[in-house]
Amino acid sequence: MATKRDRTATNAARAVAPAELRTEVQEFKRRRILEEARELFFAHGYEATTLDAIADALNVTKPFLYSYFRNKSEILNAICEIGITKSIQALDAALATKLAPPEKLRLIVESVTTIIITNQKYIVVYTREEKNLEQNEAKFLIGLRRDFDLRLAKLLVEGAEAGDFDIDDAALTAVSVSGLITWVANWFRPARHSQTDVVSHTIRLVDRMVSKRPRR
Repeated sequence: MATKRDRTATNAARAVAPAELRTEVQEFKRRRILEEARELFFAHGYEATTLDAIADALNVTKPFLYSYFRNKSEILNAICEIGITKSIQALDAALATKLAPPEKLRLIVESVTTIIITNQKYIVVYTREEKNLEQNEAKFLIGLRRDFDLRLAKLLVEGAEAGDFDIDDAALTAVSVSGLITWVANWFRPARHSQTDVVSHTIRLVDRMVSKRPRR
């Protein structure tokens, strides 16, 4: 027979479940808005895309959009955050490992290049529409990108001090590496190259950028 404590725990669990379900549903709807807006911004541009067009594509009303975003600008902000946020998460995961600097760097390049490819349209929208971001949001994203580059530069310095890398300027090399990876979003075409080939190619390029040069 269930005790009073058991019944209390069961009732508490039942109370939490609907709240968690509501959160999941809200997150799903928010994600669907971003996905549809991404497609329209990618195809037609931010300025040519209206909230009505986004609502029509989702077969919802415009007030439905306002229940998740204040305006079209906020939707753009959220789209532009996705690539850099996921990239920083991948950077954190790699830096937290006990791998040597070369292996950490390869893991970062592999993870972030994969993120850039799988979120290609989000990245392209960001690079195209950065000029349309709200000023505070633009500064925020620039700060995230700068933080990514600074932490990558710190890893390069660590590798250089350990004798693993041969670099002249860690900060400049970090910006070059992140720029190389980000640019993949602008030229990647699955009909021409597989994701695996592009990721492997990018890893090899970065290896050549930082590897110790053979003595003559």
